[in-house]
Amino acid sequence: MAKSASIHRASVNLSNVDRNHYAQFSTTLARHPSETAERMVGRLIAYALSYEEGMTFGRGVSHVEEADVWVKTPDDRVSLWVEVGLPDPERLVKASRHSERVVLYAFGPTLRRWVDQNMDRLQQLENLSVYGLDFDFIKTLAQLTERNMDWVLTLMEGRIFLCTGDRTLEADLLNLQG
Repeated sequence: MAKSASIHRASVNLSNVDRNHYAQFSTTLARHPSETAERMVGRLIAYALSYEEGMTFGRGVSHVEEADVWVKTPDDRVSLWVEVGLPDPERLVKASRHSERVVLYAFGPTLRRWVDQNMDRLQQLENLSVYGLDFDFIKTLAQLTERNMDWVLTLMEGRIFLCTGDRTLEADLLNLQG
């Protein structure tokens, strides 16, 4: 019997001082059995840092034609396409052709190598922004993941402050492009 997705709920109090954007929202996300806790947490961080009305999660790892997180217009065009991790650069090129804006929150144990190999080509994409997240931050946050999460997330001067339970985590959000 195949395993089913696990459902997680998150309540986020967001203060994105860098964008002058403040919001409080709740969302539900499904973690596919083949998805790592780090990738799921990365999707939630990306959702929060890019948050705007109408934002939804894509259907997941088995639906490669969809973004990890996105915003669609009423006529079903993609206004914002958000990816996480270290995707194939061709995926970002394709996304940039089909959406107004593309944002990548890059993280992983091989981030530096991925950046060295791919950023020259990706810099040609004018509607792409790339941010780097510390993988240790993502791993620690993944260890604190529960079915119901309550986050207070602040982004100020390129630094993330995230409170969950009795823990406060900090990490730099590196602007790699855009």
